[in-house]
Amino acid sequence: MEAAERAERDDFLKRLKDEWGLLWKERFDDRVRAEGVSTRDYPTVFASRGQVIFASRNARTPSFSDIVASYTSQGLVYSPDNRVGGWGKFVRTELKRAVHSRARRFVADEPKVKREQQLKKGGRGWLHK
Repeated sequence: MEAAERAERDDFLKRLKDEWGLLWKERFDDRVRAEGVSTRDYPTVFASRGQVIFASRNARTPSFSDIVASYTSQGLVYSPDNRVGGWGKFVRTELKRAVHSRARRFVADEPKVKREQQLKKGGRGWLHK
């Protein structure tokens, strides 16, 4: 993949995230009907003016992951490399494998026997007499 193509895709993903943020920041909250309504058209995130974004019931909230999945199927957005995916992805893919292989070498210690505590009221329970 060329650097220019990668930069173009990164720029598109940044614009998509910015428009998603604007959609939620600029919404109109209708307190009578208890719903949030978009104030203008947002073509990148498939939202039109007056569309109900969220409501107390009977409305499906748009999902950013669904929007990204639709663009991924078109080839406009790609999943990042493991080394670029952030700390969580790095731990899941790289460190988890290393810790797992290291853990096999050590034998687990004997489980400690838990000493029972002294019973209250000499084992008679909570008798209030």
